[in-house]
Amino acid sequence: MPKPSRPTLRNAVILVSGGLDSATVLAVAREQGYTCYALSFDYGQRHRIELEAAARVAKALGAEHHIATLDIGWMGGSALTDTNIPIPEAPSTGIPVTYVPARNTIFLSIALGWAEVLGAHDIFIGANAVDYSGYPDCRPAFLQAFESLANLATRDGVEGEGFRIHAPLIDLSKADIIRLGVRHGVDYAFTLSCYNPDPEARACGVCDSCRLRAAGFAEAGVVDPTIYRPHRPR
Repeated sequence: MPKPSRPTLRNAVILVSGGLDSATVLAVAREQGYTCYALSFDYGQRHRIELEAAARVAKALGAEHHIATLDIGWMGGSALTDTNIPIPEAPSTGIPVTYVPARNTIFLSIALGWAEVLGAHDIFIGANAVDYSGYPDCRPAFLQAFESLANLATRDGVEGEGFRIHAPLIDLSKADIIRLGVRHGVDYAFTLSCYNPDPEARACGVCDSCRLRAAGFAEAGVVDPTIYRPHRPR
């Protein structure tokens, strides 16, 4: 009898920053059988060292990796791109100063263009609406709206199969994200979540992202592999 044919692998574009969430999303997409194309951005961020983490994550999880240079830091408006705005060292309320104007809209637009060229109809993002730090472009309503836009503004959306925006972490706590990643073999020692790391990629331990990450590992009961700066709270 002839052997059953193997399912055709589908391409997917995954936004990978080098942080905990995007590493988990890449692992999830891989486990779902996608051929993964990891996309990172050198966008003028003060923590550009995160791109080294993104490269480590992509290599470890077997994804082709591309870093797009897209400087949006010139416009300012965010502590992540403007060194004159300090990174908060206390929990923020409302939309924090680490919000980068329209960042996910811009990133998803570039991912959409690459996906159309690759013949990929699936785009993954590590957006999270539970531990999302107040960012408006991490909400389900935004992602649903962008998916509608993608299917109105592209050839494949109008004439082809269309596009799907996947946010598999959207309703998970940070602890649940870590547990999911551990099940999928993510080595979180490769990742970097800090908004204000030092030149040796040691985390500050006090920014919102560090606080959420540390609390997530503690709640998940998983050893936190993060390397922190000396003499800073964890």
